[in-house]
Amino acid sequence: MSHSPKRIVPFDDILAALLDDSRPFPPVFLHRFSDLNPTDLIKLKTVWPQISTQRRIALMEDLEELAETDTLVSFDDLSIFALDDEEPRVRSAALRALWEADNEKLVPKFITMMEEDPDEMVRATAASTLGKYVYLGELEEISSKTLQSVEDHLLAVAQSAELPIIRRRAIEALGYSSRPEVKPLILAAYNNTDPEWLSTALFAMGRSASEEYIPAVIEQLDHPDPEVQFEAVRAAGQLSAADARETLLDMLQAGIEDAELRMAVIWSLSEIGGEQVREVLESLMDETEDDDEADFIQDALDNLFLTEGLASFEMFDFEPQDEDDLHSIINLEDDEEEKDDNHYHPDN
Repeated sequence: MSHSPKRIVPFDDILAALLDDSRPFPPVFLHRFSDLNPTDLIKLKTVWPQISTQRRIALMEDLEELAETDTLVSFDDLSIFALDDEEPRVRSAALRALWEADNEKLVPKFITMMEEDPDEMVRATAASTLGKYVYLGELEEISSKTLQSVEDHLLAVAQSAELPIIRRRAIEALGYSSRPEVKPLILAAYNNTDPEWLSTALFAMGRSASEEYIPAVIEQLDHPDPEVQFEAVRAAGQLSAADARETLLDMLQAGIEDAELRMAVIWSLSEIGGEQVREVLESLMDETEDDDEADFIQDALDNLFLTEGLASFEMFDFEPQDEDDLHSIINLEDDEEEKDDNHYHPDN
């Protein structure tokens, strides 16, 4: 049986649907905003001021959500344009949509938005977005000049008289940084009596890859504030805190009503690995009747496989102390064939 090809809807028709507030915008059209060609982008920019505020907000938020679930789409061109929208919620959504952009040329724009945008949530979102560039800088994937500029501006905001939400986002963005000025900011946030600041400290600690923060993270695993506890659980996983394993397993066994916290515990255990973790996750997989939860647990088991593989690899990550050690490494394969009955063999 032959199938007629699907009709490609003209972009002009999609723009007309976008302008028509009397009808919901068809979600099937969202993919058409990915990798817009220059002609269609110009058309969109031309009609953009005529699109209602609520429709622009909904479009950008829908595109942001689609980008999170479909890694093949890219709305960078539209998002860059939307950074100058008059509506703060559109600008914020555009910033979030550009989290994966890795475009070093956008850094000055993000810094300006963090420091000068009239809306506080846009300034806070811009600070969060700059965290990606601190991370890239630590990996030496952007220039050292750009990294220093990003860190300098984030440090200035973090230590300024700015609103707390913006200062907190700046500290969280600096969590990836190895600059010595960052640690005192994280510790000051940790010792703040406000749970929101404590959450920020734990968020930054998780990003730091520094084992020195593990005791502080573990101390907050039973914190009464749900957000603090969530960030502590997540940080424990990011830091591969083996000392947190037993507590996290106990939390699962006792039962966790909050679905988000439960997923965080499961994922952190997959990042930590070790005794009982695989058995517990496989048992959860067998017990669940929820397809979404089953998919999540399977992802966690896949991640655990990587964690276990890394742990096995690190067991052999040592330097030979003498010629005998070096000889044993070089001849390991030959020696395998000569093992006597006193040696372990998988078939025994």
